[in-house]
Order: sequence, then C-alpha cells, then structure tokens
Amino acid sequence: MPLHYQHLLCDPMSQRNERDDQASVRLEKLSASASASAPTGSFMEVFLAFLKLGLTSFGGPIAHLGYFRTEFVERRAWLDDKSYSDLVALCQFLPGPASSQVGMALGLGRAGWSGALGAWLGFTLPSAIVLILFGLGVAQWAGLVQSGAIHGLKVVAVAIVAQAVWGMSKSLCPDRSRAGIAIVAALLMLAAPSTLSQVGAIVAGAIAGRWFLRLGPFPGAEHHSYGISKRVGALMLLLFGLLLVVLPVLAAMARQPTLTIISSFYQAGALVFGGGHVVLPLLQTSVVPNGLVTNDAFLAGYGAAQAVPGPLFTFAAYLGAVMTEPFSGWLGGLTLLVVIFIPAFLIVAGTLPFWETLRQRDGVQRAMAGINAAVVGVLAAALYDPVWTSAIHSRADFGLALAAFGLLVYGRVSPALVVALAAGVGWIFMH
Repeated sequence: MPLHYQHLLCDPMSQRNERDDQASVRLEKLSASASASAPTGSFMEVFLAFLKLGLTSFGGPIAHLGYFRTEFVERRAWLDDKSYSDLVALCQFLPGPASSQVGMALGLGRAGWSGALGAWLGFTLPSAIVLILFGLGVAQWAGLVQSGAIHGLKVVAVAIVAQAVWGMSKSLCPDRSRAGIAIVAALLMLAAPSTLSQVGAIVAGAIAGRWFLRLGPFPGAEHHSYGISKRVGALMLLLFGLLLVVLPVLAAMARQPTLTIISSFYQAGALVFGGGHVVLPLLQTSVVPNGLVTNDAFLAGYGAAQAVPGPLFTFAAYLGAVMTEPFSGWLGGLTLLVVIFIPAFLIVAGTLPFWETLRQRDGVQRAMAGINAAVVGVLAAALYDPVWTSAIHSRADFGLALAAFGLLVYGRVSPALVVALAAGVGWIFMH
C-alpha cells in the first residue's frame, strides 16, 4: 500500500485537524477582508472632514482632488494611494462633477450611505449658502445686475470659460480625429443652440468615438471595495436611466413649469462630461431663453461661482434662488441643488461594483473619448454665445478679459483672486 494511504489510515485524526486548521485560516482571511472593507466611521466624522474642505478648497476639480488625496490618503489613511487613483479614474470616466463624486465615494467607503450624505453636505453647503445669498441680493436689488462689479464678473466668466476650453482641448482632443469631433459639435451648437442640440452632439460624439477612434490599452488596477453589491448597483443605474428618460416625458405631458425645471436640471447633472464647466451651456438653455433668469444675472452668478470654494455645481443653488418662478429664494436654491447632484450620486454608486469590468471594454473607452471631445466643442460654442456676446462690448471689456485669462493660465493666480480683481476693476471703472 502506498505510504500516503497508510498515513490516512493510521492517522485520520491529524488529517481532520489539518483540514480544520486550513478552514480556520481561510475564515480568518475572509473576516479580515470583510472588516477591512466594512465602513468604520460615522456621519459626523465624515461631515466635519469634508466641511473643512468645503470651506477651503478653491481652485476647481483638479485642485479638489489634490486636497482630497492629502487629507484622506496621506493624513487620515482612509484608503491607499492605488485605490484612490483608481477611484479618481472612475469618476473622471463618468458624467457628473468628478470631485464631488470622489467625495461621495470616499464617504460611502468610510461610513456607508450616511457617510456619502455627510461628504456631500460638508463639501457642498458652504459655497451653496454663499451663492444663494448672492442670488437673493440680485433678486432683491434689480439694479445690482447693472452695476460695474457685476459687469466685471460677466467679463471674468469669459476668461474662465476660455481657460476651461484651452485646458480641455489639450487633454481631451490630442489628435485630429477628436479635434474634428469637437469642431463638428461646436458647429452644431452654433447652428441650432438648444438642449436637444447639446444632447445630440454628445450622442454623435459617442457614436463617432465608438466606430472611428483608435486608443491605446487602458491599464488595469485592483478596485477598492465600497460595500455595494452588484444588485444594488444595478438598481441605482436603472433608476438613473429611468429618471433621465421619464422626467422629460412627464414634463412634456404635464406642461408644469416645476417639473420642466426639475427635468432640465437633472439632465444637466446627468450629461456633464469632461468637467463642471460644461454645466454652463446645459443650464443656460434651461433658464435663459424662457425668461426664468436674465442672461446678465446668469453670467454674473457664473462668475461669482468661481470665487467660492467647493464644487461648481453649486451654481444651481444660485439659479434657484434668483428665479422668480417656479422656484425662488432658499427653497428654490436648495431644491435645485439636490436635483442636480442626484444623478452624480446614482451613477457613481451604481457603477462602483462594475468598474473593473466596464473599464476594460475597448468600445466603452472609445465612446467616452468621443463624448469628451464633443463636450469640448459644446463648451467652445458656449464661450462665444452666450458668454462672449453678453460680456464683451468694448476694448476695455476685452482688455480685462485678456488680463484675467493671462493671470489664470500663465500667472497661475487663484481663480478666487482673479474674480475679486475683475469685480473690483468693474466697480471702479465700469459703473
């Protein structure tokens, strides 16, 4: 009889003990893995951590991501650098405000669903409150919109959007194919400026990218667990898609201004690819042509939004506050603030369980590259109309915009400081 069979017959108890030990080791590893990925923080811990950043994070989404890495990777060690980089890649891949989505996911991983809420509240409320107060001032004193300081804010918006187009074109349109997609999207928007044209340009960019672009391989990375099952993720993605399709249909059938605005702001939050500045044309076509917000008030608020910390999407709170109908004041500002962020949360939380599979699909990568190129064109068209046509009326206006652009792009001066300088120059020389 072979020796190993003799061993089994002679010492069955030792074999059973060995199997029990191996099972215990596997159970310990699974338990350790589960505990490592399980939320360990609290709502208040996450809220206070993000409140500090919401009060101090100037400089736009790229700067926000740097602040997050310093705070949550280096200082607090909520996750490692590799997991953080992977999360940033996901949120830059998805539509929506990338820095806010990274924040929501960090809160989700730290304290579950309440942590995601705490992260969003802490990072968003400071700037939203300031912009609502500014909107209430604009709504209360109609002459404020015609003041020199507000004109300075409109002029600096030209420089800020031009900087966004400049930076996005270099990163998102690095070759002739993607530059061509951007130009066609811009021409479409200039020929027929409307929300439908914007959606059409994005869809056309996705189709062109899927079938005509050629990209290099996308590097893989291990994904950090955020405690969301694939079933829950699928339900959230389904809800995201249903709201995107059903809300416009209900708004068209009901012909209710309230539902129409909610639908428009939800679409804006869902279709922002390539950076928060792309929300400008989406929201402008939702509130200016129908007279809910004047173009002067719209651009003044957009300029003011650059001077506050936190996400650019809080511009929605300003618009809700400055409207006369169907929303206005604090209720309008807070309502539209929530509406514009809902799709961002649904899509990032829904995609997290599927990210590793999704990111490796070559067709998805090419379609996203085409979408990003198209939104550069959409934003370039918005740079001309309404931003340029509403703000630049003289050589002095052009000179101020050019100086602001130079300070932002070449001087690397803080946007908040540039906005303050432009408002001051407008107040002194243009009233």
